[in-house]
Amino acid sequence: MNSKSIKWKLPFLVLLIVGTILILRNQAPYQTDQGLVFGTMYKITYQSKENLRETIEEELRKVDFALSPFNKASVITRINENTDLTPDSLFTEVFVLAQEVSAATGGAFDITVAPLVNAWGFGFKTGMNVDEATLDSLRSLVGIGKVRLQEGVIVKDDSRMMLDCSSIAKGYGVDCVARLLDRKGVRNYMVDIGGEVVVKGCNPRQESWRIGINKPVDDSLAVHNELETVLEISNVGVATSGNYRNFYYKDGKKYAHTIDPRTGYPVQHNILSSTVVADDCATADAYATAFMVLGLDSAKAVCASHPELEAYFIYTLPDGKSDVYFTPGMKKYLR
Repeated sequence: MNSKSIKWKLPFLVLLIVGTILILRNQAPYQTDQGLVFGTMYKITYQSKENLRETIEEELRKVDFALSPFNKASVITRINENTDLTPDSLFTEVFVLAQEVSAATGGAFDITVAPLVNAWGFGFKTGMNVDEATLDSLRSLVGIGKVRLQEGVIVKDDSRMMLDCSSIAKGYGVDCVARLLDRKGVRNYMVDIGGEVVVKGCNPRQESWRIGINKPVDDSLAVHNELETVLEISNVGVATSGNYRNFYYKDGKKYAHTIDPRTGYPVQHNILSSTVVADDCATADAYATAFMVLGLDSAKAVCASHPELEAYFIYTLPDGKSDVYFTPGMKKYLR
């Protein structure tokens, strides 16, 4: 390249550099808000000139008011107490999605499982001494087909039935915050509530967001965070379910928090951790729980009939060692 050509191109190069610097300076900063909600931590990173923490927390309070069984004034509490009311749009949306996922998983996902979850000591009421007679009695109160939305009102076949949306509420809360950020014109964000995540656009380094999947090590205190793998991902919802942090031992036997609504017992399948990627986090959250109930072979079958879902399973082999299985479409996210 001769000196005359360089002289002609140098001004354009300078303009390009200066223009790039000015564009970067004018970009909105990334903000991070975090706190407690639904009994867990939330962390939300988003690119915005305006801090949206108050608006975000107001949105989270709406979800809590609709779905928290620990909130005595919530919609779900009043439904469980058989109060005559018309559910709000948030509860209704979750109820309809729960019906769809239950149908798609042969009843492995069921938000009427509350009596069984409570009996085993993992719910919002005190546990009890569980025996076969107790389980037979409680199973009669379980089955989403026994509850329906009729003219805008929840109708139960048995007034003793109770609903528990804990297996979908965090994911739905993530979606509600993501929709809020969308309405505010935010294009780059990560919403994380207790490990359930929606990511959109780019991270502060202008790269895809990176989400870790933990090794499923028994860890009720959540002090071990060794990663099994990392996903590079954007514009989707991600949820993970596992029994390695919520469990207890009684008489030398381990009881995990995922209850099979069809049998009434804590699951004893070979899946240790189930991670699902879907268009929204509530759907990912529900299926991640359902797959823990189904076990590996049945979970694979559901994934095969639902190509809109991607999944990553960590499971135990007969010799006690662990292995992984992931759907073909998951490969593009793995790093």
